[in-house]
Amino acid sequence: MGILSGNPKDEPLHYGEVFSIWTHLTVNYGFIAGYQTFHNHSGDEDLRKIIEDIIDTCREEVKQLEKILKTNGIALPPAPPERPVARIEDIPPGAKFNDPEISAALTGDLAAGLVTCSQVMGMSTREDIGLMYGQFHTAKAQLGAKLLRLNKTKGWLIPPPLHVDYPEK
Repeated sequence: MGILSGNPKDEPLHYGEVFSIWTHLTVNYGFIAGYQTFHNHSGDEDLRKIIEDIIDTCREEVKQLEKILKTNGIALPPAPPERPVARIEDIPPGAKFNDPEISAALTGDLAAGLVTCSQVMGMSTREDIGLMYGQFHTAKAQLGAKLLRLNKTKGWLIPPPLHVDYPEK
């Protein structure tokens, strides 16, 4: 039996997996802090609920990623402190993120996360890492679908020019 056979959790992580997990953890730490700030700025209750769902998803990912790094003796990246809860009324209008801006940022982050998860799934040699990123991908896709529906419902979606094929007369 070779080093890459048997229980995947007994296999060593390769450098790409380590870098991807460590970077993903660093990004999620930042997302949690940033999305807490977005939550403070948002006035739309539906958007606030999606932000909470995204923060919860990030925290779940953090738990799994931290466990893998710790188990493999890899130091964790530094994490920013939790953001305090602020009243939206206390944020000056010119300094406040607007709900469509927040939604657009979340949409972009989720889209980038889908690409990242796909990349890590493709380069993983450990089945458990690939499957974990498959689960992360599915969760992000579901959140993205909820956010797309919200964007359409609220009128925040600005589509690119639409191509309409007109029949010849």
